[in-house]
Amino acid sequence: MSASPAPKPRPKPAETSTERAATHVFTISEVLRELQNEFPDLTASKLRFLEERDLVEPARTASGYRKYCAADVERLRFILALQRDRYMPLDVIKQTMDAIDSGETPEALPQAAPVGPREVTDEMAAQITGRIRPMSRKELRAHSGATRGMLDTLEKFRIIQADAEGNYSHHDLKAVKAVRVLARYGLEPKHLVNIRRSADNELDLISRAMAPHAARKDTAARARVAESSKEMLQCLKELRASIMDTSVEQLDKN
Repeated sequence: MSASPAPKPRPKPAETSTERAATHVFTISEVLRELQNEFPDLTASKLRFLEERDLVEPARTASGYRKYCAADVERLRFILALQRDRYMPLDVIKQTMDAIDSGETPEALPQAAPVGPREVTDEMAAQITGRIRPMSRKELRAHSGATRGMLDTLEKFRIIQADAEGNYSHHDLKAVKAVRVLARYGLEPKHLVNIRRSADNELDLISRAMAPHAARKDTAARARVAESSKEMLQCLKELRASIMDTSVEQLDKN
Protein backbone atom coordinates (compact mmCIF):
# COMPACT_ATOMS: atom_id res chain seq x y z
CA MET A 1 0.00 0.00 0.00
CA SER A 2 1.55 3.30 -1.05
CA ALA A 3 1.91 6.10 1.48
CA SER A 4 -0.48 8.99 1.07
CA PRO A 5 1.19 12.16 -0.19
CA ALA A 6 2.25 14.65 2.48
CA PRO A 7 -0.16 17.56 2.76
CA LYS A 8 1.00 20.69 1.04
CA PRO A 9 1.75 23.62 3.37
CA ARG A 10 -1.07 26.12 3.42
CA PRO A 11 -0.09 29.48 1.93
CA LYS A 12 0.38 32.27 4.43
CA PRO A 13 -2.54 34.74 4.27
CA ALA A 14 -1.61 37.95 2.52
CA GLU A 15 -1.09 40.93 4.78
CA THR A 16 -3.82 43.52 4.74
CA SER A 17 -2.94 47.16 4.02
CA THR A 18 -3.57 47.92 7.71
CA GLU A 19 -1.17 45.17 8.79
CA ARG A 20 1.46 46.36 6.31
CA ALA A 21 1.13 49.92 7.61
CA ALA A 22 1.46 48.73 11.21
CA THR A 23 4.68 46.83 10.46
CA HIS A 24 6.24 49.35 8.07
CA VAL A 25 9.54 50.82 9.19
CA PHE A 26 9.95 54.54 8.50
CA THR A 27 13.22 56.32 7.85
CA ILE A 28 13.57 59.84 9.20
CA SER A 29 12.83 61.28 5.73
CA GLU A 30 9.68 59.15 5.48
CA VAL A 31 8.53 60.39 8.89
CA LEU A 32 8.94 63.95 7.64
CA ARG A 33 6.89 63.20 4.51
CA GLU A 34 4.22 61.61 6.69
CA LEU A 35 3.90 64.54 9.11
CA GLN A 36 4.93 67.73 7.32
CA ASN A 37 1.50 68.32 5.78
CA GLU A 38 0.13 68.72 9.32
CA PHE A 39 3.27 70.29 10.78
CA PRO A 40 5.02 72.34 8.06
CA ASP A 41 7.82 73.49 10.39
CA LEU A 42 8.90 69.94 11.24
CA THR A 43 12.55 69.19 10.42
CA ALA A 44 14.95 66.30 10.86
CA SER A 45 16.72 68.34 13.54
CA LYS A 46 13.49 68.66 15.49
CA LEU A 47 12.90 64.90 15.32
CA ARG A 48 16.39 64.33 16.70
CA PHE A 49 15.74 66.91 19.40
CA LEU A 50 12.50 65.20 20.48
CA GLU A 51 14.45 61.95 20.70
CA GLU A 52 17.09 63.71 22.79
CA ARG A 53 14.32 64.83 25.16
CA ASP A 54 13.22 61.16 25.53
CA LEU A 55 9.85 61.84 23.92
CA VAL A 56 10.29 59.17 21.27
CA GLU A 57 12.73 56.26 21.02
CA PRO A 58 13.19 54.96 17.47
CA ALA A 59 15.06 51.71 16.97
CA ARG A 60 18.44 51.72 15.22
CA THR A 61 19.88 49.67 12.40
CA ALA A 62 23.27 48.01 12.82
CA SER A 63 24.81 51.01 11.07
CA GLY A 64 23.07 53.46 13.40
CA TYR A 65 20.22 54.72 11.21
CA ARG A 66 16.94 55.49 12.96
CA LYS A 67 13.96 53.19 12.34
CA TYR A 68 10.53 54.54 13.29
CA CYS A 69 7.55 52.20 13.54
CA ALA A 70 3.95 53.27 12.91
CA ALA A 71 3.40 53.71 16.67
CA ASP A 72 6.40 56.07 16.81
CA VAL A 73 4.91 58.18 14.01
CA GLU A 74 1.52 58.40 15.77
CA ARG A 75 3.27 59.29 19.03
CA LEU A 76 5.12 62.10 17.25
CA ARG A 77 1.87 63.32 15.70
CA PHE A 78 0.29 63.46 19.18
CA ILE A 79 3.29 65.24 20.73
CA LEU A 80 3.44 67.83 17.95
CA ALA A 81 -0.31 68.45 18.26
CA LEU A 82 0.05 69.03 22.00
CA GLN A 83 2.79 71.55 21.32
CA ARG A 84 0.89 73.29 18.53
CA ASP A 85 -2.72 73.20 19.74
CA ARG A 86 -2.25 73.31 23.52
CA TYR A 87 0.95 75.39 23.57
CA MET A 88 2.39 72.87 26.02
CA PRO A 89 6.14 73.17 26.76
CA LEU A 90 8.19 70.04 26.13
CA ASP A 91 8.82 69.27 29.80
CA VAL A 92 5.05 69.23 30.42
CA ILE A 93 4.54 67.10 27.30
CA LYS A 94 7.16 64.67 28.66
CA GLN A 95 5.25 64.38 31.95
CA THR A 96 2.03 63.90 30.00
CA MET A 97 3.49 61.15 27.82
CA ASP A 98 5.02 59.40 30.83
CA ALA A 99 1.60 59.41 32.48
CA ILE A 100 -0.06 58.03 29.34
CA ASP A 101 2.64 55.34 29.07
CA SER A 102 1.78 54.35 32.65
CA GLY A 103 -1.90 53.98 31.76
CA GLU A 104 -3.03 57.22 33.40
CA THR A 105 -5.24 59.96 31.97
CA PRO A 106 -3.38 63.23 32.63
CA GLU A 107 -5.44 66.14 33.94
CA ALA A 108 -4.00 68.27 31.14
CA LEU A 109 -5.98 66.16 28.65
CA PRO A 110 -9.63 66.26 29.71
CA GLN A 111 -11.84 63.83 27.83
CA ALA A 112 -14.06 66.69 26.73
CA ALA A 113 -11.21 68.39 24.90
CA PRO A 114 -9.29 65.85 22.81
CA VAL A 115 -6.35 66.96 20.72
CA GLY A 116 -7.33 67.09 17.08
CA PRO A 117 -6.61 68.80 13.79
CA ARG A 118 -7.05 72.56 13.78
CA GLU A 119 -9.32 74.38 11.40
CA VAL A 120 -7.26 75.04 8.30
CA THR A 121 -6.82 78.79 7.94
CA ASP A 122 -5.67 80.50 4.76
CA GLU A 123 -2.21 80.89 6.27
CA MET A 124 -2.01 77.21 7.24
CA ALA A 125 -3.11 76.20 3.75
CA ALA A 126 -0.46 78.45 2.25
CA GLN A 127 2.20 76.96 4.54
CA ILE A 128 1.21 73.43 3.66
CA THR A 129 1.16 74.01 -0.09
CA GLY A 130 4.30 76.12 -0.06
CA ARG A 131 2.63 79.28 -1.32
CA ILE A 132 3.99 81.44 1.48
CA ARG A 133 7.02 83.03 -0.10
CA PRO A 134 8.80 86.34 0.09
CA MET A 135 6.72 89.09 -1.49
CA SER A 136 7.69 92.34 -3.15
CA ARG A 137 6.70 95.71 -1.73
CA LYS A 138 4.02 95.96 -4.42
CA GLU A 139 2.61 92.56 -3.41
CA LEU A 140 2.70 93.52 0.26
CA ARG A 141 0.65 96.62 -0.51
CA ALA A 142 -1.81 94.61 -2.61
CA HIS A 143 -2.32 91.92 0.04
CA SER A 144 -2.53 94.30 3.00
CA GLY A 145 -4.27 97.33 1.51
CA ALA A 146 -1.64 99.63 3.03
CA THR A 147 -0.47 102.84 1.40
CA ARG A 148 3.13 103.55 0.43
CA GLY A 149 3.28 106.08 3.23
CA MET A 150 2.16 103.55 5.84
CA LEU A 151 4.79 101.04 4.73
CA ASP A 152 7.46 103.75 4.83
CA THR A 153 6.45 104.63 8.39
CA LEU A 154 6.32 101.00 9.53
CA GLU A 155 9.82 100.46 8.16
CA LYS A 156 11.02 103.61 9.88
CA PHE A 157 9.85 102.24 13.24
CA ARG A 158 11.10 98.70 12.41
CA ILE A 159 7.63 97.17 12.60
CA ILE A 160 8.36 95.53 9.24
CA GLN A 161 11.74 94.90 7.61
CA ALA A 162 12.63 93.97 4.05
CA ASP A 163 15.26 91.30 3.46
CA ALA A 164 18.47 91.80 1.48
CA GLU A 165 16.54 91.39 -1.80
CA GLY A 166 13.93 93.97 -0.78
CA ASN A 167 11.24 91.36 -0.15
CA TYR A 168 8.90 90.90 2.81
CA SER A 169 7.71 87.83 4.72
CA HIS A 170 4.25 86.66 5.73
CA HIS A 171 5.12 87.95 9.22
CA ASP A 172 5.40 91.44 7.74
CA LEU A 173 2.02 90.99 6.07
CA LYS A 174 0.41 90.02 9.40
CA ALA A 175 2.02 93.04 11.07
CA VAL A 176 0.71 95.46 8.43
CA LYS A 177 -2.81 94.02 8.65
CA ALA A 178 -2.74 94.35 12.45
CA VAL A 179 -1.58 97.97 12.22
CA ARG A 180 -4.41 98.78 9.81
CA VAL A 181 -6.96 97.42 12.31
CA LEU A 182 -5.37 99.40 15.14
CA ALA A 183 -5.58 102.52 12.98
CA ARG A 184 -9.37 102.28 13.24
CA TYR A 185 -8.97 102.98 16.95
CA GLY A 186 -6.76 105.99 16.37
CA LEU A 187 -3.43 104.23 16.90
CA GLU A 188 -0.84 105.31 14.37
CA PRO A 189 2.46 103.54 13.59
CA LYS A 190 4.36 106.10 15.70
CA HIS A 191 2.33 104.96 18.71
CA LEU A 192 3.64 101.42 18.24
CA VAL A 193 7.30 102.16 18.89
CA ASN A 194 7.01 100.63 22.35
CA ILE A 195 5.76 97.39 20.78
CA ARG A 196 9.01 97.16 18.81
CA ARG A 197 11.06 97.95 21.91
CA SER A 198 9.19 95.33 23.91
CA ALA A 199 9.83 92.75 21.17
CA ASP A 200 13.53 93.65 21.16
CA ASN A 201 13.69 93.21 24.93
CA GLU A 202 12.04 89.78 24.73
CA LEU A 203 14.39 88.71 21.94
CA ASP A 204 17.31 89.84 24.08
CA LEU A 205 16.06 87.66 26.95
CA ILE A 206 15.85 84.65 24.64
CA SER A 207 19.28 85.33 23.10
CA ARG A 208 20.94 85.54 26.51
CA ALA A 209 19.25 82.36 27.70
CA MET A 210 20.30 80.50 24.54
CA ALA A 211 23.87 81.86 24.38
CA PRO A 212 25.53 78.83 26.05
CA HIS A 213 23.85 76.45 23.57
CA ALA A 214 24.27 78.71 20.52
CA ALA A 215 28.05 78.52 20.95
CA ARG A 216 27.90 74.86 19.92
CA LYS A 217 27.64 74.18 16.21
CA ASP A 218 26.50 70.54 16.10
CA THR A 219 23.07 69.60 14.71
CA ALA A 220 21.60 68.63 18.08
CA ALA A 221 22.63 71.97 19.59
CA ARG A 222 21.08 73.92 16.71
CA ALA A 223 17.84 71.97 17.10
CA ARG A 224 17.88 72.60 20.85
CA VAL A 225 18.34 76.35 20.33
CA ALA A 226 15.56 76.52 17.72
CA GLU A 227 13.02 74.56 19.77
CA SER A 228 13.90 76.13 23.10
CA SER A 229 13.69 79.61 21.57
CA LYS A 230 10.21 78.84 20.21
CA GLU A 231 9.17 77.48 23.58
CA MET A 232 10.45 80.57 25.40
CA LEU A 233 8.77 82.85 22.87
CA GLN A 234 5.45 81.06 23.35
CA CYS A 235 5.75 81.36 27.15
CA LEU A 236 6.51 85.08 26.85
CA LYS A 237 3.47 85.53 24.59
CA GLU A 238 1.27 83.75 27.11
CA LEU A 239 2.69 85.79 29.98
CA ARG A 240 2.13 89.05 28.12
CA ALA A 241 -1.39 88.02 27.11
CA SER A 242 -2.21 87.00 30.68
CA ILE A 243 -1.07 90.35 32.08
CA MET A 244 -2.99 92.29 29.43
CA ASP A 245 -6.12 90.14 29.74
CA THR A 246 -6.18 90.82 33.47
CA SER A 247 -5.87 94.55 32.88
CA VAL A 248 -8.58 94.58 30.19
CA GLU A 249 -10.93 92.67 32.50
CA GLN A 250 -10.36 95.33 35.16
CA LEU A 251 -11.28 98.02 32.62
CA ASP A 252 -14.48 96.15 31.89
CA LYS A 253 -15.39 96.09 35.58
CA ASN A 254 -14.85 99.82 36.07
